[in-house]
This record gives sequence, C-alpha cells and structure tokens, in this order.
Amino acid sequence: MLKSMTAFGRNHSTTDAGEFLWEIRSVNHRYLELSLRLPEVMRFMEPVVRSRLTERLNRGKVDATLRYRAVTADQRSVVVNHTLAADIVASAVSLVPDTVAATAIDPMAVLAWPGVVSDQVAEENTLQQHAINALDAALDDYLEARGREGQRLKVLLQERCQRIESIVTRLRELRPLVVERQTQKLRKRIEELSVEVDQQRLEQELVFHAQKLDVDEELDRLSAHVDEMQNIFNRDEPVGRRLDFLMQELNREANTLGSKSHDSETTNLTVELKVLIEQMREQVQNLE
Repeated sequence: MLKSMTAFGRNHSTTDAGEFLWEIRSVNHRYLELSLRLPEVMRFMEPVVRSRLTERLNRGKVDATLRYRAVTADQRSVVVNHTLAADIVASAVSLVPDTVAATAIDPMAVLAWPGVVSDQVAEENTLQQHAINALDAALDDYLEARGREGQRLKVLLQERCQRIESIVTRLRELRPLVVERQTQKLRKRIEELSVEVDQQRLEQELVFHAQKLDVDEELDRLSAHVDEMQNIFNRDEPVGRRLDFLMQELNREANTLGSKSHDSETTNLTVELKVLIEQMREQVQNLE
C-alpha cells in the first residue's frame, strides 16, 4: 500500500491526569527526521516518544507536538502524610517538660510543616502512560491520512503509466514508417545528385542508418519499467525510493528516444513522455 509522506494526524484525550492533545504533521524528506515539541513537565519522556515514532515511521520530516493541561486545583485532592504529622506532634509533646509553659498544639501549624500536605498530582509513570496512549491514537489517525493520500497518488501514477504505455505503442507503430520515410528521403537526395553509386554500398549505408533510428530496445525498457511500477504499487512496504530510481531510468530512456527522433510526431510524443515522467517524479517524491 502506497503511503504519502505529507499528512496530518490529531488526538485529544481527557483523563484523570489531565488533557492531552497530540498533533502530528509531516512533509516529504529523504530520511526520517523527527522534531518534537513537549511541555516542560513532559520532557522526561522524549526518548520514549522518539522510539514510538521510529517504530512506525520510515521517512518524512515529522513534527509532533503535545499540549498538556493538568487538572485544576479545585479538581485535586489534598493528601495528608499522617505518619509525618504524628511524628511532628509526638516530637512537640516530648518537648513540653523542657518548656516554661505548655501550649496547645496548633493543627494548622502542623499542616504547614513541609511534606505534611501535598496535592494529589499524577506521577511521571502515569503521565507517560496517558501521553503514549494518546500518541498511539494520533499516530493511527496520521497513518490513515498517509494511506488515503497514498491511494490518491497511486491513481494518478497509474493513469500516467497507462498514458506512457499508449505512447510506447504508438512509437512502435511509427518506427517502420519513420525508417521508410528516411530511406526514401536519402534515395531521393542521391538521385538529385545525378551520380553513379555502388548499390551494394548504398544498401549497407541504408541499413546502418536504419540501425541508428532503431529504438526497439528503448521502448522495451520503457515497457519493462512501467510493468515494474505496477508490481511495486502492490507491495506492502515503503516503495518511494524504488519508484524514484525507476523515474530516473524512465527519463534516461526518454532522452535517448529524443536523440533518435527524426520526425515531428516522434518528437512530440517524446516531449509528452518527458512531461509525464516529470509529473510522476514530483508525485513519487511524496511517497514513503
């Protein structure tokens, strides 16, 4: 299945640890290049996020952004460290004989002691688990978008492959006619010179000229490359680089055809062929 490197994915999750909003976007790139934007409180999980993205992506310049909103103060629970509070009270009572006058222990003063009271805030492991779950959901959405765009590109590429095949067919039909016209043109020029020629040598030169016009090998290679593209379209793996290589090969054959063109129709077909290949090359650049 073809996958585009240009896509966008998003997921918004609300949990008891807060709200997580992931956005993933990418453009084409020769390799996999990751750019992460994480809140300061989430910096500790950057290696895990990179590993998760690398497991599921192969190519593309990918930007992944996480926005996190913790639970508000009125949603948190106050947690009292009763063990520490009891130790503080016991220590205060033990000091009573040493004081001039005993006073009642103020509970608020005990609660104000560092470590006795804390907000119930999610631990790092809990935050990471919620964040990764949301990331996986965003990745699923993102990869589905890649697949949809890849299928659209596949349709466009197949249409151009069919057009290339029709051009190759037409060029095959034209070759005998082109060779015959060129042969007749040479014979006519010789006749106009009104000179005596060696017929055997003339036939040899005509054969040599026909060989120079022969493009069967180039047409065969064009057909083979198009057939290979159709096979690649059905592979369940990244194929962008393989298709990019075939674009180079197609362009090489088209250039050779152009250099051997000796009539206007062949020249026009060759120009159209090059345009199609260039269009395909631009589309292939976006494939993973």
